[in-house]
Amino acid sequence: MSESFSRRDFLGLLGATTGAMLAGCVKERGLPAGQAQSKPNIIVIFCDDEGYGDTGKYGAKGYVTPNLDRMADEGVMFTDFHAATAVCSASRAGLLTGCYPERVSILGALGPHSPVGINDSEVTIAEMLREQGYATGIIGKWHLGDHPQFLPLRHGFDEYFGLPYSNDMWPNHPTAGKDYGPLPLIQNNKVLAWLEDQSMLTTWYTERAVDFIQRHKSGPFFLYLAHNMPHVPLFVSNRFRGKTERGLFGDVIEEIDWSTGQVIETLKAQGIDKNTLIVYTSDNGPWLSYGDHAGSTGPLREGKGTMFEGGMREPCIMRWPGKIPTGLVCNELATTMDLFPTFAGLAGGKLPEHKIDGHDIWPLIIGQEGAKSPWEVWYCYYMGGLQAVRTPRWKLQFPHTYRTLDGHPGGTGGMPVEYSYKEIGLTLYDMQSDFAETTDLSANYPEVVAQLQEYGRQARADLGDELTGVKGSGIRPPGTVNWSSGPQTVQ
Repeated sequence: MSESFSRRDFLGLLGATTGAMLAGCVKERGLPAGQAQSKPNIIVIFCDDEGYGDTGKYGAKGYVTPNLDRMADEGVMFTDFHAATAVCSASRAGLLTGCYPERVSILGALGPHSPVGINDSEVTIAEMLREQGYATGIIGKWHLGDHPQFLPLRHGFDEYFGLPYSNDMWPNHPTAGKDYGPLPLIQNNKVLAWLEDQSMLTTWYTERAVDFIQRHKSGPFFLYLAHNMPHVPLFVSNRFRGKTERGLFGDVIEEIDWSTGQVIETLKAQGIDKNTLIVYTSDNGPWLSYGDHAGSTGPLREGKGTMFEGGMREPCIMRWPGKIPTGLVCNELATTMDLFPTFAGLAGGKLPEHKIDGHDIWPLIIGQEGAKSPWEVWYCYYMGGLQAVRTPRWKLQFPHTYRTLDGHPGGTGGMPVEYSYKEIGLTLYDMQSDFAETTDLSANYPEVVAQLQEYGRQARADLGDELTGVKGSGIRPPGTVNWSSGPQTVQ
């Protein structure tokens, strides 16, 4: 395999590998000829490090996102939607399993050759939907382990094309390049190429997504399109480079917007637009230390790596013509963990026998009259520590140390600045009037503080807490590498 990978190389491989799939490497799924499809196709577009203020409808400045804006006009836009936590691997575990990351013991961001990953005993969205006859594909970032036992084909996906972990885990990392080897682009379980240039990633992912939809138009299918962008290092194709006032970051977002438009246009061209639910969101907030290469949290406090709202409140847009009324805005609390049970309800799938934490939010998605958030309380964990608890109205921050730029600017040109670290005490915020988390109301509402502290005690008993040293009873182990069979890295 050559060390670098060009667009010409990719197009040749696209034809070759697609042909191999159709020849039998991937079993085609679908309903018998002449049988009408009743189960919806489902597409999740999952960005990386996109902030709450990074799309047009959420206040983005210096670039435009016409396709995402149109998607919001044609569906529902959430204003209080959250990732499961504020860091890469853990957030993806929450999305795909419907569980708190602490429950499935996936914390932080897994590095190359990590000895842990997603456990075979966990049930993913893909596994649940495949049992219902869905074709399942992931295009993009995986980040739940890069040993073969952790890769997507072992966890419900029929096919996989993308990077096994974050795109900055390579020799060109601005501060830790010596810690990483070459960046592998993987097709199913094999390394297709070692990337030296990521400029075409979003384009390649989009072309693959279009191809997947065309091949599975008879449905039903589940497509998980997990963009590596706008995580640093930022890369964009030539057609979008230099287009926006915001610079490279704006160029990257406009290419993601274009990609989303291509997906929707393909659905229309194949005549399956009205039987497809699309969800657009992100894994966590922006990496603020990268400054002009990072996104915006809009009015929210802090960013990625914290459990303030800027760390995990995300843009979320859903579209399904004829099912989701147009122009809806949902202000209710919801999370990525809710997608698993919601999709199960739509597809007639079974929930796992073991406990999951998400809720079916279909009533919120369609704007059902009187529908309220199913979350009585949401536990805001980061790296195993219970940093806060949240109800639809209130949020109680427990004492902990957090990282912050403390009002200083971030870096420039892809070089980060260092965070400072501050302490926060027991602090209560009203999420209805102060979602920017500026005013502590704990002295005014002692009874609310007491109730939220009790919720915290219940959370610790179930999921533990690194901050207080409590061991939880509801935690399941991660997958671990079986070293007895020798090295387990992809080849």
